[in-house]
Amino acid sequence: MCGIVGLFLKDRSLEPQLGALLARMLEVMTERGPDSAGFAVYGAGEAGRIKLTLRGSDLSAIAAEIGAYVGGGATGILRDSHLVLSLPVAQEEAARAWLALNRPDIVVIGSGQRIELYKEVGLPADVSTRFGLSGMSGSHGIGHTRMATESAVTTDGAHPFSTGADQCLVHNGSLSNHRSLRRMLEPKGIHFVTDNDSEVAAGYLTWRMREGDSLAEAMEAGLDDLDGFFTFVVGTENGFAVLRDPISCKPAVMAETDQYVAFGSEYRALVGLPGIENARVFEPEPARVYAWERN
Repeated sequence: MCGIVGLFLKDRSLEPQLGALLARMLEVMTERGPDSAGFAVYGAGEAGRIKLTLRGSDLSAIAAEIGAYVGGGATGILRDSHLVLSLPVAQEEAARAWLALNRPDIVVIGSGQRIELYKEVGLPADVSTRFGLSGMSGSHGIGHTRMATESAVTTDGAHPFSTGADQCLVHNGSLSNHRSLRRMLEPKGIHFVTDNDSEVAAGYLTWRMREGDSLAEAMEAGLDDLDGFFTFVVGTENGFAVLRDPISCKPAVMAETDQYVAFGSEYRALVGLPGIENARVFEPEPARVYAWERN
């Protein structure tokens, strides 16, 4: 099962509504995955600074402690069990070193200039409320509701997965060769923190893009290298992309208007969007990359 959603706004006047629209889309997918949920939102970034989304406990003093260690400049926004730490790019390595030494229990689940990533165990509506998704603004976002068919119900297993700067992935399906891919990717510097096959897919795309591929080229290469069935929605700093495997046994539907592009595992996730009655609604074709970006 599992349900995935994505929303890319062409019309900047809708950006204050991004979180509210995405939250409703995610909640509608509850029946496809009621055990955990997560989402990534691409909001405003600041040149020369990076955001690290941290997950753990006792986070309230982390920004101040890291700021004192790196020489100032660190700020933090606490949302439930997550902290979005903002600091100068030059201080990222030192901040990660401090966390590894002093708070190894904290997991860095996302990083980049614009991305904020949140995920937890619970119903999508509850997870959205805990992190205040409805009040978030931005240009685009993706979300996932999970049914844990192959592992325990844990936050570690929740999507999205992020393995590169401002990059994240949600997945509906299953990969059969993720163990061999993991063994290939780890010596190449791709770090994994869970056993989830979807994190391996995210890492694979990160590696391909490090090697010089565009996002579309990396996803097309995955058609040969990723063995299994999948529908991916991938977020990047400037946009998002969709890919289904050649068999496409997992449901997917998209809608496009002059104001937005939207993706859902089922059409009912899209019916609350503005102007949906005038949208071009279509099912993404197998083995074809669909991508939208802002310049």
